Amino acid sequence: MISNPFDNFLEKIKDDFTHIIADGEGAAEFSGYVDTGCFILNALLSGSIYGGLPNNKISAFAGESATGKTFLVLGIVKSYLADPNARVIYYDTEAAVTNEMMTERGIDTSRVIVSEPETIQKFRTHAIKVLDSYSAIPAKDKFPLLVVLDSLGMLSTSKELEDSTEGKDTRDMTRAQVIRAAFRTLTLKAAKAKVPIIVTNHVYTTMGMFPTNEVSGGGGLKYAASTIVTLSKSKDKDGKEIVGSFLRAKAHKSRLSKENSVVSMRLSYSSGLDKYYGLLDLAEKHNIIKKVSTRYELPDGTKIFGKTIEDDPEKYFTDDILQQLDVAAGREFKYGAGVNED
Repeated sequence: MISNPFDNFLEKIKDDFTHIIADGEGAAEFSGYVDTGCFILNALLSGSIYGGLPNNKISAFAGESATGKTFLVLGIVKSYLADPNARVIYYDTEAAVTNEMMTERGIDTSRVIVSEPETIQKFRTHAIKVLDSYSAIPAKDKFPLLVVLDSLGMLSTSKELEDSTEGKDTRDMTRAQVIRAAFRTLTLKAAKAKVPIIVTNHVYTTMGMFPTNEVSGGGGLKYAASTIVTLSKSKDKDGKEIVGSFLRAKAHKSRLSKENSVVSMRLSYSSGLDKYYGLLDLAEKHNIIKKVSTRYELPDGTKIFGKTIEDDPEKYFTDDILQQLDVAAGREFKYGAGVNED
């Protein structure tokens, strides 16, 4: 029985996509995190070292060529597949990812489906089919699913492909609109299906008095993504040999943590993303581990060199210190955190 005018009004307008927000039924409702496999990157993205990427949103990693975007994403794929029930749909637009490359990084390729669309339109059509098919699976039979697009910048449009076939050397001025239309559709479908989508993309430098790095492809990805992280890198050397990269990650856009926050990560060519790198800087900043001259003082008073900690992080980043670091990550990266503290 309808008890009051508001309930009567609600009964008339309520349907599959309309609800009271307190009921927690909306597509935007938080449904957990995707662990990136790197504590400091989790902190940057969510304000918790145990968090990560939102589990039902579009997230993007953007950077210049050879900044390690693919290697970074493969690290996240590996971490995601730590759940034996998880599966990944990987859209490879650069024909760069091979079975050997994934296997070398410890990825179970039997649980990765690779698709190689040529155009934005083909990607959109197939991704919608994936999300609709996944949504139709009964809840009791569902499995964790991650979708990766690597990379958006390499996708042509149908018009560009047709023009190339016909020998025309003209630029498709509708490309940005095509991208925007694709992500308008995918954003809500991914949210409702509770499927995270990771997109890699290129950046370009704007002209002017104060040049800045902008994500390519127009506003489609920029507005649709819940999180955009821009990447730059420097070389990690062991003597004269380059063994990996140091990545500088900046929260270009974030709905879960402070924008413009920056962290440093280490990406090894042999072992992937370093899970613990960056925690020592956070611990020092928040006085969890103190810097004393050239060494670090642990909570028990032990003094050791930073390289000793980095070489055996599991020994020194105990559960107790990790819990303190998680609190520190909240102060450092969450909106409004720490305003009234101390």
